[in-house]
Amino acid sequence: MTSTPTGPSASITTTLAPSYKLPITMVLLSLPLLFIQLAVGIVWALFSLFLLYQTTAIRLTFTSVALEVSRNDNLLKTFPYADWESWKIFWPAVPILFYFKEINSIHFVPVLYDPQQLREQLERHSSERAV
Repeated sequence: MTSTPTGPSASITTTLAPSYKLPITMVLLSLPLLFIQLAVGIVWALFSLFLLYQTTAIRLTFTSVALEVSRNDNLLKTFPYADWESWKIFWPAVPILFYFKEINSIHFVPVLYDPQQLREQLERHSSERAV
């Protein structure tokens, strides 16, 4: 997790640390699938490698007003907290999916980040919208 003060008001932005647990687990699960059902194993392995790449490239940054998504330090999208209606992390014991609903759209994001940091930041910035 990276926290940096920005501007004279010293508001803090937090960039979540990557977590390789989900993509590596999926890669490992693809190995026996390759022997059981080759086509399914190949598709599973390719998707797992895609998630592994996304873990290295995509970053979530929580600012005082929005969640920012960037790839290789290039800002892709900003999601202002004011537009959020609800959020939830599925499943608490094994967090693999982060869901949030904006006024006009819903988003599902694989948990490719430290789940504890993700929950802390969500509760800090939009705790009243937790489902």
